Amino acid sequence: MAALEWIRFCAGGLFLLCGIVFFVFEMIGVFRFRYVMNRMHAAAMGDTLGIGFSMLGLMILCGFSFTSLKMLCVVIFLWFSSPASSHLIARLEVTTDEEPEKHYKKKNIEPGEKEKE
Repeated sequence: MAALEWIRFCAGGLFLLCGIVFFVFEMIGVFRFRYVMNRMHAAAMGDTLGIGFSMLGLMILCGFSFTSLKMLCVVIFLWFSSPASSHLIARLEVTTDEEPEKHYKKKNIEPGEKEKE
C-alpha cells in the first residue's frame, strides 16, 4: 500500500512540476515578446497548459473526492473560457491597431485566387 502512495505522490508532483515549468515559460514569453499578439499567445497557452497540469497534479495528490471533482470543473471552465477571451482580445487588437504595417503584413486575396509567396 505504501508503494501506491509513493507512486501517486511522484505522479502528482511531476504534474505540478510540469505546470510550474509552463508558468515560467509563460512569464518569459510575456516579458520577452514585443508585440501584444505574441504576448497574448504565450499567456493563453501558459494559462491553459499550466493550470491544467497543476490541477491534474493536485487531483492526483488529493485522490478521488468531491474536491477533485471541483478542481476538474475549474479546469473545464478555464479550458473553455481562456481561448474564447483571448480570441476576443486578439480581434479587438487587430481592429483597433493604428500601425498594422509595423507588426504584420495584410494580404488581400480574392476568392478563388492562390496566395503568392
